[in-house]
Amino acid sequence: MGMKEKMKNKYLKCLLAGAWIGLLTIPFAGIIRAAYIACAVAGASIVVTSLARLRQAGILKIPPTGALIERAERLYTGPKKIIAIAVLLAALSAFPFIADRYALDLASQTGIYIVLALGLNIVVGQTGLLVLGYVAFYAVGAYTYAILSTGHLINFWAALPVAAFMAGIFGLILGAPTLRLRGDYLAIVTLGFGEITRIVLNNWDKLTGGPNGIADIPRPRIGSFRFTLTYFYYLVLVFAVLTVIFVGRLNNSRIGRAWIAIREDETAAEAMGVNTTWLKLLSFALGATLAGLAGVFYTAKMGFVSPESFNFLESVIILCMVVLGGMGSIPGVILGAVILYIMPEALRDFQQFRMLIFGGSLVALMVFRPQGIIGTKRRGVEMKVKPATE
Repeated sequence: MGMKEKMKNKYLKCLLAGAWIGLLTIPFAGIIRAAYIACAVAGASIVVTSLARLRQAGILKIPPTGALIERAERLYTGPKKIIAIAVLLAALSAFPFIADRYALDLASQTGIYIVLALGLNIVVGQTGLLVLGYVAFYAVGAYTYAILSTGHLINFWAALPVAAFMAGIFGLILGAPTLRLRGDYLAIVTLGFGEITRIVLNNWDKLTGGPNGIADIPRPRIGSFRFTLTYFYYLVLVFAVLTVIFVGRLNNSRIGRAWIAIREDETAAEAMGVNTTWLKLLSFALGATLAGLAGVFYTAKMGFVSPESFNFLESVIILCMVVLGGMGSIPGVILGAVILYIMPEALRDFQQFRMLIFGGSLVALMVFRPQGIIGTKRRGVEMKVKPATE
């Protein structure tokens, strides 16, 4: 295919993208405004495509997005990186002094989703195992704390290791039978596991309360000191920071590099002596453990838990956080979790159309930046590789 034909195809895609966005905006913008939006999107896409072509030809000296991200990474290394992280943590620590109750609740739940996304990133981003029933481990941790705290009067701190252990065991139970499955087959099995877990929680009335759930779940305490929403925010912040440090150290270890080898080519990794069976089970167990811990924090924050909180859509949202932010990239996963949880809340005024806007935004980002917002260098190279022609 010649260069002119490639450019024609790219321009055609720009026009189709504009028409598609215009079609989505018709219900809440009207036909005339939707036509203006479609023209604006198509025109902006054509301009960006033309600038990219001029940059490739050497006429314009515009660095690509990946180069800008690499420059930022080089700029914020060593002491500068430490200072930037310290400033960010200081800002997050001062957030409760300027935020209202709604913003604190939103920030606390965002921190929980960050932990969930980082746990799934171990399985999907690092090991390359597509899991669609990840919310099941989240539910195991949540219900473990709910049952222990209400039925057996076990406090938050004692329930944390128990919930983590239970979720890890469930991760091994799911991982062991699916070791030989890959791709779509693994996704279908994990999807079934997630739905089975939700149905069991919904029907085991004596233990889980059935569809009515479990209420009056206590907040964490230390002696007579009770963690109100403000202090609970700090608890979630510490939990998220420790998770980031743990996952970062894990990714840079021999185990993390072995997971990447399995993701790239499992057969080649096994031929080079990598114990793929043990490492895949470890990936499932660690990802499930983090999800179980996140479930404990979620239950403690809400004070109530029911099966409806752990449906298939939750698994999809968490997976989208990982893919959108950048699989294997810790900053990307954090940013993806923040965007995908806050965006629907920011669009509450468009109650009838917010899922439409939400889905359209996801598709647009996947089309224009498939490696994720802050994808790893390796992932960016993978996305640029052209399939071999026969």
